[in-house]
Amino acid sequence: MAPNDQKTEVVSPTELPEDLPLPSDPKVIFLGGLFVLAVLAAAYVVSEIVMPLVFAIVLKLLLQPVLRVLERLRVPRILAALLLILALFGTIVGLGTAISGPARTWAAKLPEGIPRLEERLSFTRAPINTLQRFLQQVQDFGETGPSPNGAISERGAALLMKLFTGTGNFASGFFMTVLFLFFLLVSGDIFLHRLVEILPRFRSKRQVVEISQQIESDVSSYLVTITIMNAAVGIVTAFAMWLTGVGDPILWGTVAFLLNYVPILGTALGVLIFLLAGLLTHDTLWQALLPAGLYFVFHLIEGETVTPMLLARRFTLNPVLVIISLVFWFWMWGIPGGILSMPMLAITKIICDRLQPLSAFGHFLEG
Repeated sequence: MAPNDQKTEVVSPTELPEDLPLPSDPKVIFLGGLFVLAVLAAAYVVSEIVMPLVFAIVLKLLLQPVLRVLERLRVPRILAALLLILALFGTIVGLGTAISGPARTWAAKLPEGIPRLEERLSFTRAPINTLQRFLQQVQDFGETGPSPNGAISERGAALLMKLFTGTGNFASGFFMTVLFLFFLLVSGDIFLHRLVEILPRFRSKRQVVEISQQIESDVSSYLVTITIMNAAVGIVTAFAMWLTGVGDPILWGTVAFLLNYVPILGTALGVLIFLLAGLLTHDTLWQALLPAGLYFVFHLIEGETVTPMLLARRFTLNPVLVIISLVFWFWMWGIPGGILSMPMLAITKIICDRLQPLSAFGHFLEG
């Protein structure tokens, strides 16, 4: 057969199997490690600025699908951004107002309920004694003398105040988050456009656009799915708390909704909270254990069956690294860091998978 008669199959470079690139120069490894440490140190030192910005970016990815729908309906971008922020702000303020009263009531019940819990759960006397000493240390923090023995309700209120000592910082961080979120929604893809303009090669421009679209698509889908499932868990939990006689369904539904954003540790804390609520409400042991048992069953159905089926194609993260990321960001930024740990880890994996020099690290993050 003549050479001209043979068909030559052309394979694009992206389809050729390549080994995962590992840095061979020690200087690159050391400089990369120092850069990562510097970024983490800066995030820890200036957390009052960085954390609201990260929250705003995540919320922007969450609200981006709704913003695009409003734009298709011929709503101006600035008006759509204002409507979304007002809706978000109104929801947060409404829930905060609804649960503030019940939260104070349950916080006042907690100190006087410790002896009752000790009596009913004698087999856990040692852990409860440890919890009681911890609560006493929290109550005595900053006090010059011992508190009166007869002021149990006042001590409960003092405990609540100490648990929310960062109210001023929270208000400041919330305002900064809303400010960042508004300008991120209004600006749209301006940063992406400017980055594409300054890149010299067409391949780099296309790669940046693909990474941006992949992050927006995957992370938006993840956040929307998780938020819908968490809302479903909150609604079902609120109904279960009302049905079992615990009361304050809005409070417990909100608690279940928020804790479900924190993987594993949030569920463990939720089981403990609903166990204490049941023990403080009911005298019969099985009735006291029922709220925590129902919450745990709801989490198993949602967290182990429904949500993995919806997210398995987009997110396959190493569970060990998920726990490490959760603990690390919880140590860095507290509860907000625990909530942000999964979105940040997902964004990191998407970027690493799309950048050839970091593809080995992206493969390491995969489950």
